[in-house]
Amino acid sequence: MEKHNHEHHKHHTHEDHQRNQSSDHQTISKSDHQQGHHDHHAMMIEDFKKRFWISLVLTVPILALSHMIQQLLGFELTFFGDQYVLFGLSTIVFFYGGWPFLKGLWDELKDKNPGMMTLIAVAITVAYVYSSAVVFGLEGMDFFWELVTLIVIMLLGHWIEMKSVMGASRALELLVQMMPSEAHLVHGDQIKDIKVDELKKEDIILIKANEKIPADGTVVDGESHLDESMLTGESKPVKKSKGDQVIGGSVNGSQSIKVKVSKTGKESYLNKVITLVEEAQKAKSKTQNLANIAARWLTFIAIGAGTITLVTWISLGKPLDFALERMVTVMVISCPHALGLAIPLVVAISTAVSASKGLLIRNRTAFENARKITAMVFDKTGTLTEGKFGVSRHESLSDDIAKEELLSFVASLEQQSEHPIAQGIVKAAKEAKLKLKKVENFESLTAKGIQGKIDGKSWKVVSPRYLKENKIEIPEKAGSDAAETIVFALREEKLIGFIALSDKIREESSKAIETLREKGMKLYMATGDNEKTAKAVSDKLGLDGYYSEVLPHQKVEIIKKLQKEGHFVAMTGDGVNDAPALAQANVGIAVGSGTDVAAETADIILVNSNPKDIANLVLFGRATYNKMIQNLAWATGYNAIALPLATGFIPGLVISPAIGAVFMSLSTVIVAINAQLLKRKMLL
Repeated sequence: MEKHNHEHHKHHTHEDHQRNQSSDHQTISKSDHQQGHHDHHAMMIEDFKKRFWISLVLTVPILALSHMIQQLLGFELTFFGDQYVLFGLSTIVFFYGGWPFLKGLWDELKDKNPGMMTLIAVAITVAYVYSSAVVFGLEGMDFFWELVTLIVIMLLGHWIEMKSVMGASRALELLVQMMPSEAHLVHGDQIKDIKVDELKKEDIILIKANEKIPADGTVVDGESHLDESMLTGESKPVKKSKGDQVIGGSVNGSQSIKVKVSKTGKESYLNKVITLVEEAQKAKSKTQNLANIAARWLTFIAIGAGTITLVTWISLGKPLDFALERMVTVMVISCPHALGLAIPLVVAISTAVSASKGLLIRNRTAFENARKITAMVFDKTGTLTEGKFGVSRHESLSDDIAKEELLSFVASLEQQSEHPIAQGIVKAAKEAKLKLKKVENFESLTAKGIQGKIDGKSWKVVSPRYLKENKIEIPEKAGSDAAETIVFALREEKLIGFIALSDKIREESSKAIETLREKGMKLYMATGDNEKTAKAVSDKLGLDGYYSEVLPHQKVEIIKKLQKEGHFVAMTGDGVNDAPALAQANVGIAVGSGTDVAAETADIILVNSNPKDIANLVLFGRATYNKMIQNLAWATGYNAIALPLATGFIPGLVISPAIGAVFMSLSTVIVAINAQLLKRKMLL
């Protein structure tokens, strides 16, 4: 098949990419580390799940054997040794189901940072010890049913929470996977397949059609168009011929080329990106969970109030069993189920609803923080634009041929070519259901265009340069959108029309920009594409500014600059070149049509690749955060009322352990109902 050469298809090479400093990053070890961390996180989730189900099954007979439950439900189940069976089953749940919390107590105390785990562990330990003492002779009512339900619900809460929190990112592993595993090494007339990690500098390798480039290097033979969009953000496939630089990880077009290796492994452009991602992820701050803050204070309050209650009643001459009952009631009530579910329930609902609306939440904290966004940085290719060449307009300049007929003739010629621009024209003709015609004497015009005969007449599709060289005036209609590439149609050497192509701006982008601007955000674009194209897209969308021809580390610098100016920055993108910036941003948003690398680095993924979903993200994040605050306020506010009553210090307003337990359960129901209201609000 003959080659197709338009002069305007030429584009800048990426020599700058070769200037990247080498790093000492060891890709394989990093990948293994990331995978190991991911596996550990998955094992923890599975452990909580297993403990929850086993504890839930054991809870059923415990509830049935509890005298208080029997009284409440109006039935009786007694037999010889029933309390010892109750004790035995509860002991299993306490040590097996409660183990994560008991271990968490030890870890938090060791770190001198008491939180939720400490509060839960103290409550279940006090309940277990007191209840066991009742079984073996102490006067009072056991708390076994309270103990096991508390453990079960807390296990459920933590299981839900861990599933909703982003595990260790697999971004580095996926980056490594972008490189092919084998390369075709050229030895004289022989081709030998070897492992990519065996490549050395100065090796000559063959890259066949549609294969990934295994290493950075220089073309020494052949000519092709490379897709670098996922690496550099360049929207147009870039023509590469002898002497041009190529980047490992980019995808070859339809022609074979030979490349001399210049950089391998840790020195490569892709590995530089890997290092940037890792550094940005390490530097990302972690917002402390509000529930843990509340839990820390409740721990101090619970222990303090419980101790004061015990000492006070004993000093007032009350029996030990009465004082112990008051203390245990205080301790149990201090750890309401509601606090354990306040956050996880909201998270579970918000992530589920968001997913149904095209938002995949990977990082809960970033999602909650979406309400704070003051500046948004968009990648262009594949985010604001479709990332594909399409016909933006076409015009006939002759009265005897309609514009659709013109497109049919040009597409007939272009179907002989594999060039991306040619493919865009052919695609437009097929979408319009135009019938393509038979072409004879097809010929490529070096660096100028193509020609052939259709229906006995000579046709040419040429570049603006051809018109200038042949002193054919370029019509006004054909000028000059900087974001467009224009080809001209000649019939019998007479100009009869033109076709303009561009990487089309998504229809949804304008609406998204408008909505976000209404929220007071500053909106910027950072792209690896050229200055003219970037300016044209920025002007069309009315952005506050743009950055063109930027490399991955420069995108990170842009994010850092905005952060230093006091902005809470969100970044959207789809390519490998966006991954470091997505990691550095306060909120990283990947469009779903992009690479797995971008998606794994981002905090939130736009499943439908719709920029309008970014506006939903901000609204959902705000609604989710407000609902969390409401639930936490209720869960902790409940304590403020229940604790004084549990102490027994207020005459005539003393709560029994049973009533305290009912109130605690009621608070859980209220929190659950409030969380469900979030679903209604988000679906409106």
